[in-house]
Amino acid sequence: MRLHRLTLTAFGPFGTTQEVDFDALSSAGLFLLHGPTGAGKTSILDAVCYALYAAVPGARQSPGAPLRSDHAPAGLPTEVRLELTVGGRRLEVTRRPAQPRPKKRGGGVTTEKAQSWLREYRPEDGWQGLSRSHQEIGEEISQLIGMSREQFCQVVLLPQGDFARFLRADAEARGKLLGRLFDTRRFAAVEERLAELRRAAEARVRTADEQILALAQRIAQAAGPAAAEAELPEDRPGEPGLAEGVLEWAAVARGGARERLGIARSVLAEAERRNDDARGALDDARELARLQQRYAETRRRAAGLEERRAEYDRCREQLARARKADLVAPALELRDEADRAHRAAGEARDRARASLPPELADAGAEQLAERERELRAELGALDAARRAERRSREIDTERARVDRQSGADDELIRETADWLAGWDTVHQELRSRVERAQEAATRAEQLAGLLAPARRRLEAARRRDALTEQKAEAEDALTTARERALAAHETWLGLRERRLKGIAAELAVQLVDGVACTVCGSADHPEPARAGDGHVDPATEEAALAAHRRAEEARAEAERHLGLIGERLDAALAAVAEAPGDTDDTAGAAGTEPVTELDDLVARLTREHTDAHRLAAGTHAAQESLAAAEREHLERLDARQRAESRAAARTSEREALDREQSALEAELAEARGASDSVAARAALLERRAGLLADAAETVRSERRADRQRKEADGRLADAAFRAGFDTPQAAAAKLLDDTAQRELQHRIDAWQAEAAAVADRLAETDAREAAERPPAAPDTAQAAYDRSARELRESATALAAAQERCTELDRLSRRAEDEVRALGPLRQEYTRVARLAGLTAGTSADNERKMRLEAYVLAARLEQVAAAATARLRRMSSGRYTLVHSDARSGGGRRAGLGLHVVDSWTGRERDTATLSGGETFFASLALALGLADVVTDEAGGVRLDTLFIDEGFGSLDDQTLDEVLDVLDSLRERDRSVGIVSHVADLRRRIPAQLEVVKERDGSAVRHRATGTLSG
Repeated sequence: MRLHRLTLTAFGPFGTTQEVDFDALSSAGLFLLHGPTGAGKTSILDAVCYALYAAVPGARQSPGAPLRSDHAPAGLPTEVRLELTVGGRRLEVTRRPAQPRPKKRGGGVTTEKAQSWLREYRPEDGWQGLSRSHQEIGEEISQLIGMSREQFCQVVLLPQGDFARFLRADAEARGKLLGRLFDTRRFAAVEERLAELRRAAEARVRTADEQILALAQRIAQAAGPAAAEAELPEDRPGEPGLAEGVLEWAAVARGGARERLGIARSVLAEAERRNDDARGALDDARELARLQQRYAETRRRAAGLEERRAEYDRCREQLARARKADLVAPALELRDEADRAHRAAGEARDRARASLPPELADAGAEQLAERERELRAELGALDAARRAERRSREIDTERARVDRQSGADDELIRETADWLAGWDTVHQELRSRVERAQEAATRAEQLAGLLAPARRRLEAARRRDALTEQKAEAEDALTTARERALAAHETWLGLRERRLKGIAAELAVQLVDGVACTVCGSADHPEPARAGDGHVDPATEEAALAAHRRAEEARAEAERHLGLIGERLDAALAAVAEAPGDTDDTAGAAGTEPVTELDDLVARLTREHTDAHRLAAGTHAAQESLAAAEREHLERLDARQRAESRAAARTSEREALDREQSALEAELAEARGASDSVAARAALLERRAGLLADAAETVRSERRADRQRKEADGRLADAAFRAGFDTPQAAAAKLLDDTAQRELQHRIDAWQAEAAAVADRLAETDAREAAERPPAAPDTAQAAYDRSARELRESATALAAAQERCTELDRLSRRAEDEVRALGPLRQEYTRVARLAGLTAGTSADNERKMRLEAYVLAARLEQVAAAATARLRRMSSGRYTLVHSDARSGGGRRAGLGLHVVDSWTGRERDTATLSGGETFFASLALALGLADVVTDEAGGVRLDTLFIDEGFGSLDDQTLDEVLDVLDSLRERDRSVGIVSHVADLRRRIPAQLEVVKERDGSAVRHRATGTLSG
């Protein structure tokens, strides 16, 4: 990789555009980059790193360190452009960080996003754009260079202070640096993965052991007293002997439980025998007590039967007479029924005769029937008269209908004539209404087109007035912020200038006798500078700088706020100046109309629009009214014509009805007689005929009932005689209903059943013999049986518990054996993984040097770096020193693998690099940095690095050593390399002709090229 040209604009301390021509500087092979402290030497290296990786080196990358120059004018964007050759391709990378810029319209600032460009130069086509994507450019550059940003900063920029610390650092610090450079994270990941596998395997083994211990606790609970015969193993989960100890202890517990099971079976057999004996004795006592009680109860029942015998005989006699009386009951019921029918028929006859005329009150049935037939014949003769009467009523109805229709048609003709008299006026009014509504609709649309812009202008005018006030306030705030920022900037520059004047005293404070000065390189300090009055310390300058930056941020924020308000005000003015149409009274005048005028305009347009809209809303209704009126006009003309036609036809119909009515009246007068109508005459005759028919029937019914009563009296007397009663009344006195007879029979049957049962029980010999024995004692036998049963239950419970304990112990023991068998592969895997994890972590006894896997890989890289660095260190030290890698363990129990020693050929001894002097440390670290650059380059794929930078440290070398170091650096040209040295040492300005000077000025730093004693700007 070779750098050709670097262009910086508004970057870091450079307020304007500066250009660094690396081709001119590299032509000599060795060039010097110098300038006062703070001028921006390191910023040039930062710009190279930023162009390639879009970030500055890690030590200077922080949110509080912006890339944009404080000296840059507002309109000049911050930009870095680097032209280089890498991988055989000539590329140009341009980067712009995210930065504020003035707005294109109005005042204020806005934040512009970060931008990147990548171009490639091709001889046949010139410069061609490749990409503007940050991600694509970053991937392309990283792939071509083959190094990460950290590796690039460590290999190309060669920070000597880091390698000086690297020489004196312990193994852990060296490991961190080498790990970043050689990316050994995959080996650390292997260590971590093995550690995770070990922890996971250990967790599985511990879990399995805990399960086995949990089973052991359950076995102890299930075994009960048998578990106390042997102690549970005290091994903790994870210890190898735990599983076998649990199995042995479980076997002992099972044996004790089986012994207790045999004892429980013997106890249960004896308890069952005693219980059987007690059960037999209890049954005998209960049977004797039952027989004795049965015999005594039989004797009591026999005595009770004798006491109820008289009642039994009385019930038998009463039931026998009631059953004889039942033979007479049907005849009695028949006679009662005939008597009731005769009385009812007589009462009906009397009621029917009461409604007859006096002359027919005592008439017989035949006379009444004859009179009924005469009335029926007269009633039949009235049918024709009834039909004539119905027709007469129909004629009256038809004449009334004709009169109503005639009156309705006359009213329709008069109403139609009145309505048609005013038709022309109504028609003209409706047409005018439709025309007015249509004109109002057109006016409403015009007003709506004017009202919306007027409202927008009113709202914009209100915003304009509010934003005008806000803009005045923002301008005042911006003026104040600018004054404060200018004052803070002047204060900071003044303090910085005072500090630079006294910087010698500040550096003198850091001087130590015998230690080389970082400026002149001398170890003697005869007259160190002293701080004068008013000296400014770094903290005061930093505080002033922070205040200046805060003031600048406040100023930028005030400018942004003012610009935002200005944009909003311009938008409001443009909205107010909007012309809503061609109407002169709504046109704006460049947005200067007062709010009151616009408000009045909006109010007037609103009222006019509302009125027009309300009138236009009746357009459809007016059109509908006009159409309805025209339809009604036609309908009324047609209705009048039809009414006149109906009136002419109705006259002849009325005359025909009058003639028919006259003919019917003569016939009806004769048929009605004294009644009001033929129907009334017919109803009268029908009612009289019905009364005669009812009276004749009641007379005949009364005769039939009298004959049936006499027949029932004869049957009753005959039935009573046959049943053995003297009179029917005697038989009726002995009658009982079914319920009473069933009650008597039940009492008789109960006495007979009790007598039979008592006789059977008195014949039992076993009860009589038991009664002759002494009284039984079942309570005593029950108490003995209860004791034996309780002992039996306790024995059975003990046996069941023992059986269940043995069953549970067998089941849990099998589970424990299964868990132990499953634990075997887990423990083997844990042993294997733990051995590998301990070996890679450096904690295993097999790892004698306690070296981790990552440290082992880094040790191999460090050995390569030491070999590459020795080739240059021997030239710089005139063959005296050699760097060697050491894998010996450090003191304090620290791990080995990353030790770095120097071999002094003058003494032949090997010692730690921390014992080197200041100058020796410098050229040793320089050799180490160059060697590391070679190894990292090879590690990255052999990318050629044609441009290197070495930062500071030459002031600690004497003249001879400096010559040797410069010779080594100059020898890099043999590989077509160019080396840039960043240093304050004045002697280097005489020794190195090609120079790049960074000049610090009040308005920003600038770069100047010097070549072979000439100055070029």
